[in-house]
Amino acid sequence: MRYANNAEPVITLTSGPVNAYSEVLRALSRTVLYDYDPAFLAFYEKVVVKAQKAMRLSAPPVVLHGEPVLGLEAAAASLITPKDVVLNLASGVYGKGFGYWAKRYSPHLLEIEVPYNEAIDPKSVADMLKKHPEIAIVSVCHHDTPSGTINPINEIGALVSAHGGYLIVDAVSSFAGMNTHPDDCHADIYVTGAGKCLGAPPALTMLGVSDRAWDKMKANPAAPTASMLSILDWEHAWSSERPFPFTPSVAEMNGLDAALDLYLAEGPENVWARHALTAKATREGLRAMGLSLWAASEAIASPTTTAVRTPAGVDEKRLREEARHRYGVVFSSGRGETLGKLTRIGHMGPTAQPIYAVAALTAYGGALGALGHKVPVGKGIDAALAVIDADA
Repeated sequence: MRYANNAEPVITLTSGPVNAYSEVLRALSRTVLYDYDPAFLAFYEKVVVKAQKAMRLSAPPVVLHGEPVLGLEAAAASLITPKDVVLNLASGVYGKGFGYWAKRYSPHLLEIEVPYNEAIDPKSVADMLKKHPEIAIVSVCHHDTPSGTINPINEIGALVSAHGGYLIVDAVSSFAGMNTHPDDCHADIYVTGAGKCLGAPPALTMLGVSDRAWDKMKANPAAPTASMLSILDWEHAWSSERPFPFTPSVAEMNGLDAALDLYLAEGPENVWARHALTAKATREGLRAMGLSLWAASEAIASPTTTAVRTPAGVDEKRLREEARHRYGVVFSSGRGETLGKLTRIGHMGPTAQPIYAVAALTAYGGALGALGHKVPVGKGIDAALAVIDADA
């Protein structure tokens, strides 16, 4: 065993948390200002306005001070009323999971569920909306990370908008890694965070909230206030002239500031391109090694996480352990229904660089070989390099 469990890995290629950019790590060590210091109030407003630019919003986003599960649950608690009929779209573990929150706030839950290696067909959404005109809210996970698949949220959002419904989008592991923004998909609450493709720690949620969603939440007597789950309490907290509901995460705001600077300076299109190239090189390499992707088709394979199907007879947990112990490379397991069936190789933020595809293929293939399942690692590396070199 070259790398013990208590030793830091050499490379973390997971679907999150991801290693932060070095500039973000340095920003985290900045002075922790008092939250009502005028310098911090001005800084906080500047960072939120920067996030507004990155998210391409017409109004400042809400920053909640906790990782994005906070934002997802807060969206359910704030937008859904007991009378609302909710349509939840489940193409994976996280999409399915939102339905449990929705059911907590309304007994009227409908669901479209597909196998967890497929994506939601917009036609099925259109059919459901036609069959159930009473549907008020639709929820969808853009990139269901435990499956490495993406849903066509722009098409789904257009249908929901035409229906007059409200759309909640989980874009936690897609925003900043691919071309997705709240207005593009007609989202009423668009949930993302800093800890995935932006390459910062998993400590902040960013919400894009539409005007009509604000109106609906304010009319909902059960929407949380004076609570960690409150969105309403933070509506105006971005402004240096307004108070915070409670102490914000000062150090994490320093990190978000640096992450947004990097994203905007590199150029979003360039950031998306290197995520996509890294994923493509990884997929081609896996196929050249005789391995199968989890996603049912290339069209729905995520550019921020590649899910590779575990070969028959291989213990997936031992596979990841071998990759870590032998090579110092960490991958993610599946979750829930995908646990043991696939391994997730993350391409997010600082590890969305094509050379990491080579590292991933080497560690994954080497670990398989150590377990007696030999694959042609060299062919995989050659295929990945061919993809990378074709883009040079």
